Amino acid sequence: MRRFRFPNLADSMHILRFSDLCAQGQARGQRVFIRADLNVPQGDDGRITEDTRIRASVPCIQMALDAGAAVMVTSHLGRPTEGTLTTADSLAPVAQRLGELLGREVPLVADWVDGVQVQPGQVVMLENCRVNPGEKKNQPELAQKMAQLCDIYVNDAFGTAHRAEGTTYGIAEYAKVACAGPLLSAEIDAITQALAAPKRPLVAIVAGSKVSTKLTILQSLAKNVDGLIVGGGIANTFMLAAGLKIGKSLAEPDLLGEATAVIEAMKARGAEVPIPTDVVVAKTFAADAPATVKAATDVADDDLILDIGPETAQRLAAQLKAAGTIVWNGPVGVFEFAAFENGTKAIAQAIAESPAFSIAGGGDTLAAIAKYGIEKDVGYISTGGGAFLEVLEGKTLPAFEILQKRANG
Repeated sequence: MRRFRFPNLADSMHILRFSDLCAQGQARGQRVFIRADLNVPQGDDGRITEDTRIRASVPCIQMALDAGAAVMVTSHLGRPTEGTLTTADSLAPVAQRLGELLGREVPLVADWVDGVQVQPGQVVMLENCRVNPGEKKNQPELAQKMAQLCDIYVNDAFGTAHRAEGTTYGIAEYAKVACAGPLLSAEIDAITQALAAPKRPLVAIVAGSKVSTKLTILQSLAKNVDGLIVGGGIANTFMLAAGLKIGKSLAEPDLLGEATAVIEAMKARGAEVPIPTDVVVAKTFAADAPATVKAATDVADDDLILDIGPETAQRLAAQLKAAGTIVWNGPVGVFEFAAFENGTKAIAQAIAESPAFSIAGGGDTLAAIAKYGIEKDVGYISTGGGAFLEVLEGKTLPAFEILQKRANG
């Protein structure tokens, strides 16, 4: 079988790494500008309800401090109006939490574009970067001003890597040195391992409610993977394309042609899109709805397919355990309901037990990983959301592009 490659992923993505600069002593006494992803959820009272992203940013910041740098950290938070800072948009709670994690005060600096006072060994937080006029549209004037604030620019925010904004792209064009922080470097390494130079067989799981939202991902993966497992509403559309009845299940009949094309593209390469042979159905979409296992050929007109059946789950689990690389995006059933979680649970456990390198991403996927306690058994968990999906689509992420450009020239 011919081995395809993702066109926008080099076997070894050449970028400067902040860890290397620190190890070589090049950050000592330098002004370091870190673009982190600190966009955390908050309650109505402004309190942070989940601080994973803040905790994930600490290694890069601590690395810079240990290297003797003068450290500036910024992030977006929410969807502020450019030019207007409200209390709800302020990074004040984030600065306080970061200070607790670092064991030191982290002053918050507003109106920072025209200059920042920070000494080597100190760290300050720069107020919500999306408040600055020109940030979203990546205006060169803003990017040039920000670049003058630092000697080294560090992008450590994979979650924003698919956006060409002032603090994710523009500043990297003009800064003296532009490099990737440890979080971004780890994402690049995991993506390269999973997609650019994968150990075969490469199996991808793409699940979700609609084919239309994942169509370009499915088309891109169909050129590259050895097995393409579909789940959720996406699987229902593929079942329709395979000539099966799906009752009143969620599907997109107008995309049967596209689903068939993906199946045929895989078949032409000796690969497959496994179609469920059994399913779990209910008459209503509810947590307490009675669940019934049926053969995929026996779905009634008033049935809702809410999970894959045990036979299908066992077959897919065997395929995953035999894989060399696994890419996982999306649960295969309504795993939030106990009666319809077994398919996703079986998939999760198979990934945990598989010797394959696995990379997983997407909000629902992360929730499933947490629910079944397999965090330590997944090779790499991507927190990028939209950025992760765009990589699967075969798109070039602007943050990767500019860092490669700077490293090469």
